[in-house]
Amino acid sequence: MTSRDLVLGRLRAALGGVGRGPVEVPRDYRSAGTLDLDQLVERLTDYRAHVYRVPEAAVADMIAGILPAGATVVVPPGLPPAWLPPAVTALVDDGLDNARIGAADGVVTAAAVAVAETGTVVLDGSPDQGRRVLSLLPDRHVCVVRAEQVVATVPEALARLTPHRPLTWISGPSATSDIELNRVEGVHGPRNLHVILLP
Repeated sequence: MTSRDLVLGRLRAALGGVGRGPVEVPRDYRSAGTLDLDQLVERLTDYRAHVYRVPEAAVADMIAGILPAGATVVVPPGLPPAWLPPAVTALVDDGLDNARIGAADGVVTAAAVAVAETGTVVLDGSPDQGRRVLSLLPDRHVCVVRAEQVVATVPEALARLTPHRPLTWISGPSATSDIELNRVEGVHGPRNLHVILLP
């Protein structure tokens, strides 16, 4: 008899046969809520993201104001060209290596869905969002979200997403804290998140 067998035998004896069958998981939690775009803005702002509410015709001008003059940005291949200001140099991701992506001044993407209650934007790797690495390496991420993509709750967001796609859930700029709660931004992704919310 191995030590493993001994430990598992003791656990089985202590449980006395309890928990051997399938357990029914309660699913009566709240799955929908009242949509409030202002709540999304508040949550994202609390997470230190910058949020702008502009019409789609003003996206290029807004991005021009966010990025430094002459900036180089990485963009996924399906991003609407009208969103990019003429003053930026766009590197379309056609398999760019990590060094080129990381050296860019930023990345501009669309989104799959956003959750108002949690202040979360979700990317799913669609052509207008690109590979996950695009939203992780550049120091500045500009994400354009349409109002019809915003839902109130996480269960509503999950219902809109396809689980086998590469989902990236973003709630503010990348941040972590040490044991003394000293916040450090940019460790696992961009230090600056800019969300452009379209009506």
